Amino acid sequence: MKIDKNSHGTLAVVYAVILAVILAGMILKAPTWLWIIIYVFSLVFGVWQTLFFRVPDRKKHGDSRRVSSVADGKVVIIDRIFEKEFLKRDCIMVSVYMNFFDVHANFWPVSGEITYSCYHPGKHFLAFKPKASDENEHHCVGIRTPEGKEIFFKQLAGTFARRIVNYARVGDIVTAGEQCGIIKFGSRIDLYLPLDADIRVRLGELTRACETILAEL
Repeated sequence: MKIDKNSHGTLAVVYAVILAVILAGMILKAPTWLWIIIYVFSLVFGVWQTLFFRVPDRKKHGDSRRVSSVADGKVVIIDRIFEKEFLKRDCIMVSVYMNFFDVHANFWPVSGEITYSCYHPGKHFLAFKPKASDENEHHCVGIRTPEGKEIFFKQLAGTFARRIVNYARVGDIVTAGEQCGIIKFGSRIDLYLPLDADIRVRLGELTRACETILAEL
């Protein structure tokens, strides 16, 4: 199983805490019923955290024309909106919300050249709220496809998400479906597409990163 390269330290802390809890239970000679609860909870928590930070091996369905989902999650917004930071024009925004049980590794939505990358500190409202797009901590990336189409996406922190990782460097050539980063704990992806994009998902639909096609350019 592949683990996100920026999450090894986080998992080490998780495992250390689990070990400390188990050792404390042994030293304090916890009663059998309490020991079983501690052991089961520690095992479940450790497995959950390991799966949370994994980077799944997925089939790559996106390319320079087909826009694949950046993340696992649920489509919570499809709307026309003015993108004011980079594209500076009306776009179709498709938002995917990730809960605690979704894989939080993120992947490039299209193949092309990185033309913009910027981190913004901010607040930590619930990620599914509309105002989170502008006011929450986020990282923005712009990509230009070989056909000249430009898309823009944001990795948004949520109430519990306190770290966003993105590997974008302006000038890099990236491939749809390759890992672009990770958001640690509940969060959201906002994807801004040209108005003539053919949207292929609907509100409430569940997405799988790399495999679900959100739109065609």
